Amino acid sequence: MAGTTPAWRHWIGEFLGLLIGLAALITVFGLTTDHFLSGTHLRTIANQIPSAVLVATGMTCVLILGQIDLSVGSVLGFAGAMLGVAMTRWHLPLPLAVALALAVGAICGAFNGLVSMRWRLPTFIVTLGMLEMARGAAHAVTGSQTQYIGSAVGRLADASILGFSLPFLVALVVVVATHILMVKTVFGRYTVAIGTNEEAARLSGIDPRGVKLSVFIGTGVLSALAAVIDTSRFQAANPNAGLGLELNAIAAAVIGGTSLMGGRGSVLRTFLGVVIIAVLNSGLAAIGAKDEIKRLITGAVIIAAVIVDVYRQRGVRRPA
Repeated sequence: MAGTTPAWRHWIGEFLGLLIGLAALITVFGLTTDHFLSGTHLRTIANQIPSAVLVATGMTCVLILGQIDLSVGSVLGFAGAMLGVAMTRWHLPLPLAVALALAVGAICGAFNGLVSMRWRLPTFIVTLGMLEMARGAAHAVTGSQTQYIGSAVGRLADASILGFSLPFLVALVVVVATHILMVKTVFGRYTVAIGTNEEAARLSGIDPRGVKLSVFIGTGVLSALAAVIDTSRFQAANPNAGLGLELNAIAAAVIGGTSLMGGRGSVLRTFLGVVIIAVLNSGLAAIGAKDEIKRLITGAVIIAAVIVDVYRQRGVRRPA
């Protein structure tokens, strides 16, 4: 019985706390605004977050690895730009255009991983460079003009089941699949080991290079998939799409308890982090808060989440 107590404490601290916080936000905004608690409004919030969920899922894996990827928002913009150009100028069918967008994401992710490993550069610097390169490429291929595609791509976002859009359901599947990958497979255990102590992992026989490259490629592909979803939702490809999304992805991961030092995190908790941010933004908009106030409150919530996580980890490490 004594051995099961830490597991319950871990579950309560990591998941129940987030659920209580989310429930509190929904209750407060439900009591202070009209129609916030309606099923239609809550489904609307859910259908607005698929791209954020996908990018944050990739970011969580990178952070668990002990790295960071600042390029995810720009990669989203570049992949979306290529999708738009492929359909409006090159007249490619939707499946080929989507495949091209995903390939762009994979190439950008591979570049981040290979350059950082080949020259042993901090991924902060490499992905910062990719942030500028991908955004510049997005503007170059589109001529800094939004590519209006129309219903040919919009039908992807129009499909729904029980009021939940197909992109939201796809994002849920990706979250569950990534959770299983990180928790139930050797690859996931290697990722955590490398993020905890890369040198120790190397000495134990783990080759970090393949794991790092796979994580960065996967993150690029998820960013490109988010670009497909955004392009479908707006029926247009904007070269400025995804601007600042990397910060929101990091914020969602931090709120979900992912360590910025590596070795610890959960895509399920990150999903809750995305939902908390979305509910907070939607509720603040519903009560008429100005944009600067929304950013102030969101930033304060992120800092509070980090502080709470520090105390929670101290409690976990304290001997029973």
